Amino acid sequence: MDFVEGEIIGFDKPYRWTSFDVVGKVRWLLCHQLGVKKLKVGHTGTLDPLATGVVVVCTGKKTREIDQLQNHVKEYVATLQLGATTPSFDLEKPIDATYPTSHITRELIDRTLKEFLGEQWQVPPMFSAVKVDGKRAYKLARKGEEAELKPKKLVIDQIEALDFDKEQMQLVIRVVCSKGTYIRALARDIGKKLQSGAHLTALRRTRVGDIRVEDCMDFARFEAIVREITPLDKRNTDDIKQI
Repeated sequence: MDFVEGEIIGFDKPYRWTSFDVVGKVRWLLCHQLGVKKLKVGHTGTLDPLATGVVVVCTGKKTREIDQLQNHVKEYVATLQLGATTPSFDLEKPIDATYPTSHITRELIDRTLKEFLGEQWQVPPMFSAVKVDGKRAYKLARKGEEAELKPKKLVIDQIEALDFDKEQMQLVIRVVCSKGTYIRALARDIGKKLQSGAHLTALRRTRVGDIRVEDCMDFARFEAIVREITPLDKRNTDDIKQI
């Protein structure tokens, strides 16, 4: 693999890591092994720290393709807890309200999910990286400040229930969607439609474009590959300007 010329790598992001953590780790490992101070590295779309799964990283000249790669469809498997909400729509914040769930059936869930197919207008979560007057929304939210976020158009190509535990009121769904879709916000909206409230308890991105999570690299394997790289100062080339 030629990381200077450019590579596109799918990583299975660990729980609690940010997408920037992934990029930082990749950059540090490569710079350390190559013996350089700088190397272009970027990702093609953020994934929440409490989520796992596909984060696509580009190095070297392949960073020029980031904008194009960001437009690829994404696939997620999400677990929703029905009957309760949190301010962050996931487990980052504690439950702030509970609702009745005795009316919820698998049939109601299946009918409700169909309403989310196609073009949708979605209001992003307050706990998100969306900018409000130049400031990240999540920074305002963590200070207890309110801000009005504008709805954004997105497309949901597929959505289905994979499992429903009626006793625990836990729903597992699979979603194939466009760039810019917040699955936490989708959980919020599904909860509203079901008149029960909902929040995410688990989220895994299983695909970005043609890159599937089962084909992604973990960091133990990546470190082993990087250790085999010959440092630039030991190569027979002077052409390192592309770094």
